[in-house]
Amino acid sequence: MPTLAGLLERLFEGLRARDHAAMAACYQPDATFEDIAFRLNGRKAIHAMWHMIADSDLRATYAIERAEESGGLAHWTAEYTFRDTGRPVRNEIVSRFTFRDGLIATQVDESDALRWGMQALGPVGGLATWIAPPLRRRKAQAKLDAFIQAHPEYR
Repeated sequence: MPTLAGLLERLFEGLRARDHAAMAACYQPDATFEDIAFRLNGRKAIHAMWHMIADSDLRATYAIERAEESGGLAHWTAEYTFRDTGRPVRNEIVSRFTFRDGLIATQVDESDALRWGMQALGPVGGLATWIAPPLRRRKAQAKLDAFIQAHPEYR
């Protein structure tokens, strides 16, 4: 039987390889995901998000700190070019997981929204998205919605 640490290894190795299908297979069908940009419900929505992210120049490193029945914790770094501005981003993230039946049930990613915004959008845009998290989420969700419209398999 695969271990929970092995599950998280598959998730992050899928991220490093930009293999969104391998990543999606790590989640329960009714899994939830939350970070500074998204609040997603269900494997299909999470898969669409990882697919959208995989279609970028993302480079990731990670360290799994804990993976046990009571939950999991990983630290990882995403480096990429923010498409809207062409600016380089280095986002340091802490992921917290819960598991059910050997798959991820919930994932909550924490990072510094102000630092991300300053890198991705510059001082004015970064401050605006830090002050107005709903605006940041609406913009991210609109991008994901457009991606889903272009990829019927996620509808």
